[in-house]
Amino acid sequence: MLKVWLNGYSGQIGSAIAKLLDPLQYEIFETDKDELDITDIENVMSFGEMNRPDIIINCAGMTDVEKCENNKEEAFRVNAIGARNLSIIAGKISAKLVHISTDDVFNGTKEKPFDEFDEPNPISVYGKSKLAGERYVKEFTKKHFIIRSSWVYGHGDNFVSKIIQAAQNEDILKIANDQFGTPTSADELAKFIIYIMNTNEYGTYHMTCNGVCSREEFAREILQQLKINAQIIPVTTNQADFTSRHPSYTVLDHLILSILNDYQLITWQDALSHYLKKEGQ
Repeated sequence: MLKVWLNGYSGQIGSAIAKLLDPLQYEIFETDKDELDITDIENVMSFGEMNRPDIIINCAGMTDVEKCENNKEEAFRVNAIGARNLSIIAGKISAKLVHISTDDVFNGTKEKPFDEFDEPNPISVYGKSKLAGERYVKEFTKKHFIIRSSWVYGHGDNFVSKIIQAAQNEDILKIANDQFGTPTSADELAKFIIYIMNTNEYGTYHMTCNGVCSREEFAREILQQLKINAQIIPVTTNQADFTSRHPSYTVLDHLILSILNDYQLITWQDALSHYLKKEGQ
C-alpha cells in the first residue's frame, strides 16, 4: 500500500484529491496549516522522516492575489519556502513530489497559448512566489511533477459560487471581458494528479480543461446552465466584480500531454456541468 502525504487537504484541490484517493489502495496522511506548518523546515523534516510517504502532494498555497501583493514576505514564505521544504524532504526520503502551480507564472502578453517550454515571466507577487516555488522543487528533488493549472474552482468559495450567489441577489453583474483563460474544475485536476503520480513521467505539465473563454463568457455559461436570469455587463478588470488582477491572457497549451497522448481532457463546459450537478445546483 502506497503512502501518500496530502498537504493542504482542506482546500479546493486538496479536498477533491482526498475524496478520490482509495483508502484500500493508499495510506493517506492529511495535513493543513493547523496540523503542520510547511514553512518550518524542522517540522516538515520530522513529519516526513517519521511517516516516510512514497508520494507527497503539495496543494498548500497563498492564492489570494491581492493579499499576496500586500504581504510579499508571507507569499514567498508559503509559496516558495514551503515548496522548498517539501522538496527537500522528498529528495531525502526518495518520495515523489506533486507540486501545484499556476498560469500566473506567465505575463499574459502572448496571443497564443503558453506551453511548458515558454519562459515564465510573472508580473504579480503571487506569480513570482509560485515560480520561486517551482524552482526550489527542481533544485532539491528529481522525482517531481510540477502541474500548472488555471481558473480552478471546487467545493467552497470560488468564482462560480460567487457568480451564482450574486445573480440570485442582484439583477446586474459587471464581469471582466479582458481576461482570458480556461476554467478548470478541481475534480478534473484531482483525477489527473492521481493518474500522473502513479507514473514515472516526471517534469512540468500544463493541465486545464479544454477550451478558452473570458471571465464574462465563463459567467454567462454558469448562468445559462443553471437557467438563472441576470444581466451581465462586460467591463474591464478594474471595473469588474469578483475578479482579481491577473495577466490578461494565460491560456495553457497541453504540449506534454499531447506528446504522451494517453490522457483525455474534457471541455470546460462539460466540467462545469459535472461540478454544478455535484454541488446540487
